[in-house]
Amino acid sequence: MTHVNQGWQHQFLDVNHIRLHCVTQGEGDLVLLLHGFPEFWYSWRFQIPVLARHFKVVVPDLRGYNDSDKPRHGYDIDTLSKDILALIETLGYDRAHIVGHDCGGFIAWHLAQKFPQAVQNLGILNAPPPNRLFQDMWGQATHLWRSWPLLACQVPGLGEYWLTQNLPGFIKDVFQRYSTRKGAFSPETVQIYQSALEKAGAITAVLQSYRHLFSPQQWWQQMTHTPEAIASPTLVLWGQDDPVAHPGLVEGLGSWIQAPWRLKLLPDCGHWAQQEVPGLVNRELLGFLRGSL
Repeated sequence: MTHVNQGWQHQFLDVNHIRLHCVTQGEGDLVLLLHGFPEFWYSWRFQIPVLARHFKVVVPDLRGYNDSDKPRHGYDIDTLSKDILALIETLGYDRAHIVGHDCGGFIAWHLAQKFPQAVQNLGILNAPPPNRLFQDMWGQATHLWRSWPLLACQVPGLGEYWLTQNLPGFIKDVFQRYSTRKGAFSPETVQIYQSALEKAGAITAVLQSYRHLFSPQQWWQQMTHTPEAIASPTLVLWGQDDPVAHPGLVEGLGSWIQAPWRLKLLPDCGHWAQQEVPGLVNRELLGFLRGSL
């Protein structure tokens, strides 16, 4: 992998019966940064050294991604959340600031709802709470199939074959199509993401996560249960021009968050907020995590 190391370290940690690869830097209160699809720790490369001036920053490759273990099972949101809880404990902390983007944002919301004692502050980038996402999908089937093409990969075997055969074009397209600032994704950056998905078992593991996220069991659970209120101070950052997760998904968030919270729409920004406008995201996260909501 060709990237400039800015002082962070790589380590492997045993958590929840698997081994997670993590990038770490800094000391102090714990900040965990959770990536989305089709990314890995590298999507937070602009945030790690900045946040590490004030915090201990740990960025895992989520289960199934890049250099973390890729077991056959455990890609449901409950197990993914328990991976993060175990990571907090393994690092010697009782709680952490949790920041998540895209699918990592779903995990972050879930953690704050189910395990509020472990979430000191909650930062969300371009990701609605899972129940809000399912409500939106239920009423907008056409938008669903246009914005979430990986739903077509629900058939085991077919999705793996299609993605394997089309990986270079898919990676380039997904970053370019869903970004506003296209220059954020150079050919070298796209190649880095492609290389992570080319590792043995990665494509199958990644698609497992999507199959669980959009499984009938998840739909039923999210549509029939009232979500727990969020008790952690919350900052929501959202690319104003996001074509995947449209800003309308933030409507009504205030009714689910009991703690102080704030929404910041990021102008001229698509889905990949922390890579398209890293300076703005860094300023917002630093201010929030250091106590200024």
